[in-house]
Amino acid sequence: MAGAEQSQRWSLKAKTVLVTGGTKGIGHAIVEEFAGFGAVIHTCARNEYELNECLSKWQKKGFQVTGSVCDASLRPEREKLMQTVSSMFGGKLDILINNLGAIRSKPTLDYTAEDFSFHISTNLESAYHLSQLAHPLLKASGCGNIIFMSSIAGVVSASVGSIYSATKGALNQLARNLACEWASDGIRANAVAPAVIATPLAEAVYDDEFKKVVISRKPLGRFGEPEEVSSLVAFLCMPAASYITGQTICVDGGLTVNGFSYQPQG
Repeated sequence: MAGAEQSQRWSLKAKTVLVTGGTKGIGHAIVEEFAGFGAVIHTCARNEYELNECLSKWQKKGFQVTGSVCDASLRPEREKLMQTVSSMFGGKLDILINNLGAIRSKPTLDYTAEDFSFHISTNLESAYHLSQLAHPLLKASGCGNIIFMSSIAGVVSASVGSIYSATKGALNQLARNLACEWASDGIRANAVAPAVIATPLAEAVYDDEFKKVVISRKPLGRFGEPEEVSSLVAFLCMPAASYITGQTICVDGGLTVNGFSYQPQG
């Protein structure tokens, strides 16, 4: 294979990308990963100050990133966001990264109706609706990609967080459905399911004892870094991954395949 052709297969140069929740954690790493490959990115966040801080930093790095203040858990704001993206990218979009997500970790019997609505609107409805809104733009690009940021909680069980897990499992199924339904439109869809990753969200949600238990179940014996997730997301959107669709890929240090191995933590 000629060098130029090889380079093209592993390139995201000039690809247009929408990343929801791109100012923190995995979303931030995804923006930087794609920007480093030469993609043109629009991201959104609720906090205007944090968004502007990130945009300023990315500009200094020479990245092509713009942003909108948007609460993507709300339908009218999602519609406004997609109108902005359509106008900015000439009615086409190459890649949609549904990264928005949140968790309230509780036992099932402690969840309220408001907790249920919060998880559904933030984790599931936002991704579902944005995919609907993005469909004509992705189709117009000729080779659209959708990535759903899921979780291993949607693949295996946990002792708490059943509503969160249910929304992530739904995203995995949505990726399968859209991969089949929209294949004829030139659109691929996949889900990426990380385990606990070293992000501010993980620090805020999980206590030290829980972290020790999780690490003890991972053959690699540590938490993952955001960049170890963003690299997979980038690959799945490259021409080199053109035959991969409808898959849920775990990024978990081996946790979901670990049947019996246990590593006590000191």
